[in-house]
Amino acid sequence: MSMVKRMSPPSAARTGVWVGIGAITMSFAAYTSAMVVRHGSIPEWQHFTLPPILYWNSLVLVASSVTLEVARRRIGGPFDRLGHSETLLATKSREWLSWYRITLALSFAFLVGQYLAWQRLASEGVYLATSPSSSFFYVLTALHALHLVGGLAALVYALRCLRSDDGPRPVNVLAAAALYWHFMAVLWIYLLVVLALWV
Repeated sequence: MSMVKRMSPPSAARTGVWVGIGAITMSFAAYTSAMVVRHGSIPEWQHFTLPPILYWNSLVLVASSVTLEVARRRIGGPFDRLGHSETLLATKSREWLSWYRITLALSFAFLVGQYLAWQRLASEGVYLATSPSSSFFYVLTALHALHLVGGLAALVYALRCLRSDDGPRPVNVLAAAALYWHFMAVLWIYLLVVLALWV
């Protein structure tokens, strides 16, 4: 008798993350649209050079996304298999934990790098209220950093679930946190391109 394999429904956590991603995407799209319109309405738009550390920060954030995915795949399977119960910590190698710790370290490194970029601009006399271009830069990068802190909190919570529970629930929590984190990396690359072109 043939068996029909049913796909597990998406977890509530991942559904919530997708809703959040939609809202965040719309808000950043609105800010960047406002920046483009503002740029076109000011003939003397003041450009400034982005701190070089922002480009290194991009590599750090992308690397954290890669290490998180490596850790996630050491624990469970791809997204379409997350509904199946597995013994996570008893049968899997602890190698995932090393990759996860690297992810957290890179996450903190990115936030420190953002702070250093703001300090670099301040030392050059570029502040939030210096010009419209600097205002957009600080608002966009600060909003991204704030959302990233939320993602970091989600990763810490997922780690607690993984170390204290077994079965599909902690893996689903990790999948939701990883989805959000990957989105944060993509969003930052988008912001960096926009800022490099317009500020």
